[in-house]
Amino acid sequence: MSWLQKDRVLVPIDFSEESFAALSPAREFVKDASHLYVLHVLSHLHPAEPGAMWNTLDDRSRQQHVKEALNKRFQASEFEGVQIGVAVGDPSSEILDYAKEINADLIVIPSHGKTGLSRFFLGSVAERVIRYAHCPVVVLKKN
Repeated sequence: MSWLQKDRVLVPIDFSEESFAALSPAREFVKDASHLYVLHVLSHLHPAEPGAMWNTLDDRSRQQHVKEALNKRFQASEFEGVQIGVAVGDPSSEILDYAKEINADLIVIPSHGKTGLSRFFLGSVAERVIRYAHCPVVVLKKN
């Protein structure tokens, strides 16, 4: 195994094109897709949302829908066998916790390229992940 070869690489997915594009560079660090871990983080379900009010939607069903969508996306590609996780909470905290849980060797995360005032108010998930991750983080710059 070369020094670039990793055993567990985490790629956070937010369903943006940038996050899915991060899979190809991440794939280069592992010998096969079963060593890639994909995580999507859902926000907490607001109690005033119609699905919550009418008890037709809960966090468990939302997580299941995301897993099904990701399984379908990875079914017929070079990413078959990828490990899929879905969490509910703050994106940076959940990414960091999941990376520790799976003992990730590397996190590959895209930067959405926010600058200036929007970055100041919204914060940056990638920045918090870089700051607090237990392992190296590769940030892919938006073109």
